[in-house]
Amino acid sequence: QVQLVESGGGSVQSGGSLRLSCAASEYTYSRYCMAWFRQAPGKEREGVALIDRDGRTSYADSVKGRFTISHDNAKNTLYLQMNSLKPEDTAMYYCAAARAPVCRDVTYKYWGQGTQVTVSS
Repeated sequence: QVQLVESGGGSVQSGGSLRLSCAASEYTYSRYCMAWFRQAPGKEREGVALIDRDGRTSYADSVKGRFTISHDNAKNTLYLQMNSLKPEDTAMYYCAAARAPVCRDVTYKYWGQGTQVTVSS
């Protein structure tokens, strides 16, 4: 089974940027649906962005135009570039993977341990 390790979280001021990384233990591009989720204290986990097996991306409305998901095939690494960060983006961010024929309404089986993002005003 694939193992996922996130990194890149930290504390930034509002308007700042961070890039999260998710290193996979095996080749994932074109084999797995890959996604970023986040969970803030007292809130439910929400999907932030996903990239399907053909490289197509989709985003939550709250991050459209500010976040970009991408994948480096050679490094088996998933990224989340986060720009124009807002205090409401503060959360634990997780990457996830699923092997599925289509990447809609997927149950993600593989999860990383999470990386904390804190945005101050």
